[in-house]
Amino acid sequence: MNASYLHLYPFPRLLLPGVAGILLGDSLPDSSGLPYAVALLALSALLLVLFYPTVRYSRRWLFGAAVTLFCFAGGWAGMSWQRRATEFSFPGGENVYRVSLTAPPEAKERTFLCRATVASPAKRDVILYMERDSAAERLTAGCELLVSVRLAPPSNSHNFDEFDYARYLRLQGVSATGYVAAGRWTRLSASSVVSLRGVARDYRDKVVSLYRRLGFRDEALGVLSALTVGDKTELDESVRDSYSTAGVSHILALSGLHVGLLYALFLLLLRPLAERGVGGRCLRAFLLLVGLWAFAFFTGLSPSVVRSSCMFSLLALAEVSGRETTSLNTLAATAWLMLLVRPSWLFDVGFQLSFVAVASILWLYGPLYRRWPFKGKAGAYVGGLIGVSVAAQVGTAPLVAYYFSGFPTYFLLSNLVVIPLISLILYLSVVLLALTPWAWAQGALAGAVCWLIDLMNGFVRWVGHLPHASLDGLWIYPLEVAGIYAFLSFAYFYLRGRQGRHLCLALLTCWSLLAFHIVMYKVDEPRPSLTFYNVRDCPAIHCVGIGGNSRLVYADSLPDKRRLERAMSGYWRHHHLLPPAEGHERIFSFGKYRVAMVADGGWRDRTAPVPLPVDYLYVCRDCDERLDELARLFTPACLVLDGSLPEWRRRRLALECQRAGIPVVSLPDTGSVQFLL
Repeated sequence: MNASYLHLYPFPRLLLPGVAGILLGDSLPDSSGLPYAVALLALSALLLVLFYPTVRYSRRWLFGAAVTLFCFAGGWAGMSWQRRATEFSFPGGENVYRVSLTAPPEAKERTFLCRATVASPAKRDVILYMERDSAAERLTAGCELLVSVRLAPPSNSHNFDEFDYARYLRLQGVSATGYVAAGRWTRLSASSVVSLRGVARDYRDKVVSLYRRLGFRDEALGVLSALTVGDKTELDESVRDSYSTAGVSHILALSGLHVGLLYALFLLLLRPLAERGVGGRCLRAFLLLVGLWAFAFFTGLSPSVVRSSCMFSLLALAEVSGRETTSLNTLAATAWLMLLVRPSWLFDVGFQLSFVAVASILWLYGPLYRRWPFKGKAGAYVGGLIGVSVAAQVGTAPLVAYYFSGFPTYFLLSNLVVIPLISLILYLSVVLLALTPWAWAQGALAGAVCWLIDLMNGFVRWVGHLPHASLDGLWIYPLEVAGIYAFLSFAYFYLRGRQGRHLCLALLTCWSLLAFHIVMYKVDEPRPSLTFYNVRDCPAIHCVGIGGNSRLVYADSLPDKRRLERAMSGYWRHHHLLPPAEGHERIFSFGKYRVAMVADGGWRDRTAPVPLPVDYLYVCRDCDERLDELARLFTPACLVLDGSLPEWRRRRLALECQRAGIPVVSLPDTGSVQFLL
């Protein structure tokens, strides 16, 4: 790659330093670097003013350096400013706040998740977990409430290798979370503020209601709602798993594929306008923009659709000017503009996958398509589908493996069938909505759409049940992701230019990745240990042996094993642990440790001639004994308090242990703990 290649694509040169600045702003512990970022931004702006009108051609690099510095400082300042907007120290303890709901409540297992805005002492976005009851169920977006709640910054459970949910919320602009018990809130008024996003959600709900009236039920309703308006509330978990295993989960999330299909439909319908000169192209671009953003509006203005609509809007405008419409420069310009608006989008998985997939298609589709031995229109269509699927999967494979620890084996087979079906379903859905005034025709078409969805669901399930349909349990490091992309880049430039240096760099990168992976595999080998996890309603002890063999021990039953596996799967993959066996034991020995589990009040009336010495006494769930009552049966060297205990019981036991001189570990305070054998 030479300098002339970069000159053809100026926006990547602006995007890269901006991304570097955003990464710096995110890596700092807080937003304290904002003054320095603003100062650097002002300095670089001054240099731009000084260098632009007077710089000689031989010193044009000075202006380029000033532009790079300006973009870097802009990314740093933007990210620091966004972080500062979420920082606020709410008063400790329970206080009364006036809040306004910004979205409809989301039903959870025991609560309603309500996104809201606190008006004072500072305007901040918060998440309230409201206890489920009939009154909370009637809340809608825009309702104003008076709530008594203790607000605290988002926090994690501090388990090993867990998803950083607190950081995720902060990147979403959430400053605090809190639990609101029943009877601790009052409704002041109904929805009074009309927002664009709220109106969009209302129209989306009307579309879903129309689908129900037309006879769509269960899986068909869930898939159609997800495909057309981005509503996933009706999607069953088994359907999500099937689509993920088959490698087509992206079709259930409104993204560039859906917007691109609509863009292609609009281009086809508006093709006659493009033949009428510049005026016709301008009118077509205007209608394309109206159609794209109308679709984004009906989907509730979700971030993924907004991103895709921005990209295709730039393509539509580029067509008016007669420039190359599909290029890396247009893609980089879209990313640059979006990160200018919201820098934290850089860390959104959907944002990364979308842009990497499109960039990979732009780079690889042409060379791949020219090498397919397909002839005729049908062959060209099949070759195009294969080229797009392979190019997108090659580009996104490292990110998919990193974020989801797996890779679909039959993605090519799935996409060859599902993408044509999706195109047909989406286009028929547009016609279905357009036929609303003619109920008889709409009902007939609804039956055809339902049949196509059932056909697609059946095919996806079949693919998901094929042998080795998904490579699961993968674990790669961020450095490996960067190394894989470096290898792919060097290999691409070698195949393109046949230069020996690119081949040498590709081989060197490959060997470095292999050596790094071998070293880290040895470093992360599981060590014999006892591990206590801080997972809600899942009190269990993980006994890890040699070679990755392990077992989960719990007193009677594990209330939610799926939650435990979901929370700890990353840690198990990281250390190459085999699926753990299970056992029910209240007192057991493992290695040099003896452990007793007290999960209920069944020990209260028991006595022992001599208290049993134990290394760890694990107190959890419904245990309400005091320390002196437990001491009649056990002589613990350490007390481990589970998060399933009420907070007041944990504090009481911790205080009693402190007085008795017994070490105590409170899992809600420390997170997961591991004791090596």
